[in-house]
Amino acid sequence: MRITLFALISIAIFTSCAADKEKHERGLSEIKDTKVLQYAIEGKILYENYCGNCHQNDGTGLGKFIPPLNGSDYMENDIGKTVRIIKNGLKGEIMVNGVSYNQPMPANPHLTNMEIAKIVTYIYNIWGNEAGVVDGNQVADYLKN
Repeated sequence: MRITLFALISIAIFTSCAADKEKHERGLSEIKDTKVLQYAIEGKILYENYCGNCHQNDGTGLGKFIPPLNGSDYMENDIGKTVRIIKNGLKGEIMVNGVSYNQPMPANPHLTNMEIAKIVTYIYNIWGNEAGVVDGNQVADYLKN
């Protein structure tokens, strides 16, 4: 059986893309702390209902239209900023992983602090993150700033 150069290149590209995706994957099954897991399970459902349509359930975003959350340098080290964006929305240009985005994100004023806590716990404990529990009191503190 002969393998063509095209087939070898295709396999190399697929393997490279799959390996790159694995860098940002951490599923719920890998969360060992039971409180983090409880928040994250409930947060996953909320995320899929309120965030997944635009940011996609796997956090990859919509090309150059909606930024990714999975592997995002924009939200990497600032949970408070993420909390405020979820609650209050966002307008104006932002840079995420070197790409400019200027699509407004709608506010979610109806979400409770506990619901936001669960969403944030979910997104900060998957895709290669391990931030632990973000509780409703922390969300309230972040929203004061």
